Amino acid sequence: MADTGNRLRKLLESPNFDPQSYVKQLSQQSDGDRDLQEHRQKIQTLADETAQNLKKNVYKNYRQFIETAKEISYLENKDEAAKEMLAAFPKETEEVKQRTLTTLLEKVEGCKNIMETPGRYLVYNGDLLEYDGDNMSQIQKVHAFLMNDCLLIATWLANRRGAVKYKYSALYDLESFAVVNVKDNPPMKDMFKILMFPKSWIFKAENSKIKKEWLEILEETKKNKVAKDKHKKEEEVPTSPVRQEVSTNPFDEEEPLDSEELVDLSPEWIQELPEDLDVCIAQRDFEGAVDLLDKLNEYLKEQPVSPRVKELRGKVDERVRQLTEVLVFELSPDRSLRGGPKATRRAVSQLIRLGQSTKACELFLKNRAAAVQTAIRQLRIEGATLLYIQKLCNIFFTSLLETAREFETDFAGNTGCYSAFVVWSRSVMKMFVDAFSKQVFDSKESLSTAAECVKFASEHCMQLSEIGLDLTFILQSLLVKDIRAALQSQKDIIIEATRHRNSEEMWRRMNLMTPEALAKLKDEMRSCGISSFDQYTGEDCWVNLSYTIVAFTKQMMAFLEEGLKLYFPELHMVFLESLREIILVAVQHVDYSLRCEQETEKKSFILQNASFLHETVLPVVEKRFEEGVGKPAKQLQDLRKSSRSVRVNPESTMSVV
Repeated sequence: MADTGNRLRKLLESPNFDPQSYVKQLSQQSDGDRDLQEHRQKIQTLADETAQNLKKNVYKNYRQFIETAKEISYLENKDEAAKEMLAAFPKETEEVKQRTLTTLLEKVEGCKNIMETPGRYLVYNGDLLEYDGDNMSQIQKVHAFLMNDCLLIATWLANRRGAVKYKYSALYDLESFAVVNVKDNPPMKDMFKILMFPKSWIFKAENSKIKKEWLEILEETKKNKVAKDKHKKEEEVPTSPVRQEVSTNPFDEEEPLDSEELVDLSPEWIQELPEDLDVCIAQRDFEGAVDLLDKLNEYLKEQPVSPRVKELRGKVDERVRQLTEVLVFELSPDRSLRGGPKATRRAVSQLIRLGQSTKACELFLKNRAAAVQTAIRQLRIEGATLLYIQKLCNIFFTSLLETAREFETDFAGNTGCYSAFVVWSRSVMKMFVDAFSKQVFDSKESLSTAAECVKFASEHCMQLSEIGLDLTFILQSLLVKDIRAALQSQKDIIIEATRHRNSEEMWRRMNLMTPEALAKLKDEMRSCGISSFDQYTGEDCWVNLSYTIVAFTKQMMAFLEEGLKLYFPELHMVFLESLREIILVAVQHVDYSLRCEQETEKKSFILQNASFLHETVLPVVEKRFEEGVGKPAKQLQDLRKSSRSVRVNPESTMSVV
């Protein structure tokens, strides 16, 4: 298979290759359509491999590729280029050049201080069109002034005032940007790109000739500035001998006199490192930039700090600052919310490699907090509260779980950041509780609905324990105020309803009229835990209990079950006291009725209701409370025991208070 591919490659690369003859011959030799399809697939595979290899070579030698292309273009048009360069760089004195620059800058509004820099003069200037790099739409017309140490961009004034044609827009140091050719690909034609943190600009020249001039003169001017700065530093020598002070500190380490010679900074990759870092930052190749920094740090490890090393370090430190700023921008909420926690991994990992783990942690958590807040705000408030809470819990706790896992992955070796995550978890949990309470408690939902919602949220919160994150206590502490208020409000409603029924009490048996109604009541009582209710039913559809006691029992048991769903230790006394106050209203009513009733038959019926209340309902309440809470309800037991005298001595005038 490999031999076949090599033969095909050599055939296609042959200078005498004729496509028409080849296809004609191939058609004659093929047995059918299948043969042609297989041959077509081989050619496609070869084309894909060639394209991939070409792309790898371009990326591998990116800068060399650009330089080589420029040199080839230059050699092909040597005579013409020489004339153009002569025209672009006339032999003028520095004074004439400066005078020319002054004359031109008089046409630019807001740049009077440009000439304050000694030795600055004009190299080249011309009109350009600025384009948007995202959609390649034209932004504005500008005029660029290239000076020997900087590039000035000025915009055209719509309303000109006398000689002033332009308005100052920006000034860039030549060392702060890289220039890259943009390959002609209609509608992109005659364009070049300036790469500089934190973004890039695309400019279009009037034609290909002017574009070529800009590229060549920009590159030449940048090189001249670098060479001039280097030469200037090499010539800087002290004007008079300086007596070296000898330190008397025995702990001072004396730097070798030949440290300059010990550190070899001549390798090409070191010479081009600052500019390579600029390109990496502009192209968002963060990993490549940090790899270069790591390579430099490893190279300079344990090397003496010579003046040249300090100079290199200064240039590199400026790029590190720029890289840090762009990574910080990558982690801003406006930049990477949609991709989830993993979208931040690239920037976070590079910040950690730069030794900025604390900043990376802070920015990561801020980013995720903004994402959680946005997701909660975008959630539509449905008519059904429980449905909304289910969606809210799914969104919030899923996001929290993903964030925790991503945090553990990104900061595995930085245990000091985990305390920050706990603080963050509490802050986002407060966001969740605010949205939760607004929909559940502020809208005055029933206690049964609130109980279901709290139960749902608690179950989701407990799932976080799978990764060792227990936020149940934080959730409960944030909800305790609202739940306490809801319990007390429902208690007041039940007490008010019970007193209203008590005021209309006739102490008569219930007649449910139909067997279906009786069966339904029996099911309700069994679901409440009153398994012995059948003994209080009579013939046909009669129940040997009053409507008041039966209604109280159902309401009481419902409050108990809802309260248990809402229960946690901080609510123990509130819940228990609410139960006691509700029971006390019913007990006092029975006690008062027994003391006031004179008819023997009615008194007997009241005693039967009292027996049901004390011997059936209250023990069930105590048992269910103990099962749900895990500890006995002593206050309820004491209440039941203190009211036994009502049954033992119905003629007593004592009142249970």
